[in-house]
Formats: sequence, structure tokens, C-alpha cells
Amino acid sequence: MLIRWLLAAIHLLAFGFALASILRRTRGLRRCTSTEDLPMIFRADNGWGGSAVVLILTGVARVFGGFEKGADYYLHAPLFHVKMAALVLILVLEIVPMRALVRWRLAVSRGDVPDLTAAPKYARIGVWQTVLLVVMVFAAAGMARGIGVEAGAE
Repeated sequence: MLIRWLLAAIHLLAFGFALASILRRTRGLRRCTSTEDLPMIFRADNGWGGSAVVLILTGVARVFGGFEKGADYYLHAPLFHVKMAALVLILVLEIVPMRALVRWRLAVSRGDVPDLTAAPKYARIGVWQTVLLVVMVFAAAGMARGIGVEAGAE
């Protein structure tokens, strides 16, 4: 019982950290005009990546680790599919900004000035990721209340 509670709490906290981090990174990218803006963007990106790892690990443990209702319950819950579709879209959208931020980090570490002209595009991607993260929270809240689950399946 204690491990279920801790996993759920950590999972929920990771959503908060993820939301704060993606909003901060998006805001930083929107305002990015020079390399002086990059340290804050990199810190926010680290928070975004770290919270995503925690979300995925705790989510997998809760679904397949025998701590919660079990994989059969989740795999038959429509809102779980909504949540997973949002996660996949977030991860697919992350490919482009992640690659750019890795290039920027490498350029800065070499003392070069990275090309920051695409920063507004990455900020727009962050807006979509934020929306999808909120969709995941709504789906999770609905699943916790049995919305969309057949009466006998709970």
C-alpha cells in the first residue's frame, strides 16, 4: 500500500515539474535572442527531460509492476489510450527541439555561437507539448475516477 501511494505521489509531482519546466523552456525559447539566454533554457530543458524520465518510469511501474490495478485494467481503459497517445505525440514533437538543444549545447561548450533563429519554432512546439501534457493530466484524473471503464471492470 505504501509503495502504491509513493509511486502515485511521485508520478503526480512529476507532472507538476514537467509542466513548470516545459513552460519555462518555451518562454525562454520564445525570448531567446542571444547565447546569454541559453543557460536558463538548458536548465529548464534538464528539468523537462528529468521529469519526463520520472513520469515514464513511475508510469510503467504503476501499469506493469503489479502495484496498481494491473495492465489489463489500464489497457482496457479508453482514457489510458488518450494519455498514451498524448505521451507519444509529446515524444515525437520533442525530437526536433531536443536535437537542436544538443547542437546548441555542443556549440556553446566549444565556444561557438549557435544559430538561434529557429528558437521561436521550438517555442511553438513547446506550446503544443504543454497542451498535450494537460490532456494527459485530465486523462489521468478521469482514469482515477473510473470514467470510461465498464461497471464491472473496476
